[in-house]
Amino acid sequence: MAIKTYLDREAKAWLKRKKGPDEILRIVPDRLTDGHIPNYALFTAFDENPEYLGCILFDAKGYWIYDGDVLSVTEQEQVAKFIINYTERL
Repeated sequence: MAIKTYLDREAKAWLKRKKGPDEILRIVPDRLTDGHIPNYALFTAFDENPEYLGCILFDAKGYWIYDGDVLSVTEQEQVAKFIINYTERL
């Protein structure tokens, strides 16, 4: 089964934080060493030294998993939905 690539270039997404102020994330698409599993690294967007917030990985069926310990489950879902539903604005 082919993996759908949802986001193929860097993007910024608004994250409504459960605790603390809302912020904008920088989502950087990448591929793991096998070249098949979409991997999206998450960083703070506008910091001089961006904080790494973990990554979201997708499998062949479109299921995702968060690898990190910074985002709550609700925040993880927001980021995953952004990646899945991403469309380029013209």
